[in-house]
Amino acid sequence: MEILGYNFDEFLAWVGEDTDTLMMLIWILPVIIFVFYGQRIQLMISSNEIKKDIGKLDEYTTSTKKDFLNYVKNNLTSKSDPSKKLDSFFDYFTIMPVDMDPNGIITKINHLIRSREDFIRLQINGMFSNLSSVELSKLQNLLEIVTTLQLFHKHTRHLYLTAKKQKNFPLILPLQMMIPFIMEEALALKDAMPAIKNGQPIGDGIGPMIVGQMMLGTTKESAAFETVWSKTTFEDRELFLMKAEGPNATVGRPGDGLEKIISIKKPDLVIMIDASLKLEGEDSASIAKGFGAAIGGIGTERFKIEEIATRNNIPILALVVKQSIHEAITLMTEDIANSAKTVKDELHQMIRENTTSGQSILVIGVGNTIGVSQ
Repeated sequence: MEILGYNFDEFLAWVGEDTDTLMMLIWILPVIIFVFYGQRIQLMISSNEIKKDIGKLDEYTTSTKKDFLNYVKNNLTSKSDPSKKLDSFFDYFTIMPVDMDPNGIITKINHLIRSREDFIRLQINGMFSNLSSVELSKLQNLLEIVTTLQLFHKHTRHLYLTAKKQKNFPLILPLQMMIPFIMEEALALKDAMPAIKNGQPIGDGIGPMIVGQMMLGTTKESAAFETVWSKTTFEDRELFLMKAEGPNATVGRPGDGLEKIISIKKPDLVIMIDASLKLEGEDSASIAKGFGAAIGGIGTERFKIEEIATRNNIPILALVVKQSIHEAITLMTEDIANSAKTVKDELHQMIRENTTSGQSILVIGVGNTIGVSQ
């Protein structure tokens, strides 16, 4: 039999006589295929996995958006159909200030973030009748969840489609590395919806919960916007207690609160209690002590606290409860809630070790105080 002038029977006979040649072909052919098509094969395998995750992100975004709109329609009295206006909020974005000259950048960011919060608060208030401060704060949190999930979905899809369009495997590598972390946070955001809707405490509220318990029976005063403080005593020491105003879904403004308290009386020590993301392998609800301002977020509040403390030469100590990102923004687990007593004991020990009789200490409960009163 001849194919294109070659005698195929002679070729088979030659191969049959020389098995080494056949084995050589078996090894060389895959190498040739991977040299010319290896990147494309890797791109296909990686793309299929990422495509599944993008589908999940789309599903999370759609389901949370639907839950949010159903919650609004079933629980609030609106002046008109809010669906269209709320839909426009989902696409809102924030352009960060120019940082070519870093001088004054924190002030600009702080102004921008607060302007955005004030704008959304004003818009939501105008859409609904007889809206309480608790419901307003819950709506802001729910809106933030939906907006963040939609942003995750759009950006991940953009990177995926760009890499696929260019048939560029190196372009998809960063996305392949980031996608597990994106999905972990996206799942946590999706699962946070029920707790926020029901006004239940979340893991991040462990700091406000501890300080709120210490505030019971004291006279509360306003320290700043959505932030309260009170005074008590502990072993001949004066304690100033500060947290976000519960049970609103807010973190308050502890930086402004610290400034007001210092204008009344300068504390000798500041202790901040907050939730902290645990490292892989660490136990949830484990407790750690350290130095510095224990507060998350974009960084403006921490900057203000550090600046005020430095200017007034006040040391800052930190007491944190370790938890995962999922535990931090979903319904508070029993283990985290039960750690409150241990944290309080550690707090008292820190006060004894770092202050003397007659001194004053400011204890700040940092975190989202939804479902946590004082």
